[in-house]
Amino acid sequence: MRRGDRGQIRIIEAFLAVVVIFSSLAISTNLTMTSHSVKRTDLESVGLQVMLKLDSEGKLANYVVSGDWSVLGKAIALVLPEGVCFNLSVYDNQLQRLNPDSISNGSFTSEDVAFVEYICTTRTSVFQCYILRLQLGLVVS
Repeated sequence: MRRGDRGQIRIIEAFLAVVVIFSSLAISTNLTMTSHSVKRTDLESVGLQVMLKLDSEGKLANYVVSGDWSVLGKAIALVLPEGVCFNLSVYDNQLQRLNPDSISNGSFTSEDVAFVEYICTTRTSVFQCYILRLQLGLVVS
């Protein structure tokens, strides 16, 4: 290798290092931004998944039967992704509202609201049916 060529190799090496660093930064910023964001169009499916997850273990009906509204609200808030607020109303089969107080984790700050209606039944010998109406909204910051 000639003495004059060593400088050109170092310049090419430095250029490739800069390209690698900037591309890794560009990729990492895109990954972190998209992993926690929920779009308005996904709110209905997120709400349904929350209800199915809580009901799959039978806990949803237990919360409603016992009237433990604060624990039910905490369970929903725990399962929901960050940046999503909710409001839940629970009705019996005669459409009488069972929860006297609001079950929510805050107020809606946007007009984009999705509604999910879920029918929950007990797993005991006495059949009881409940209607849960879940409103979901995005927190705008």
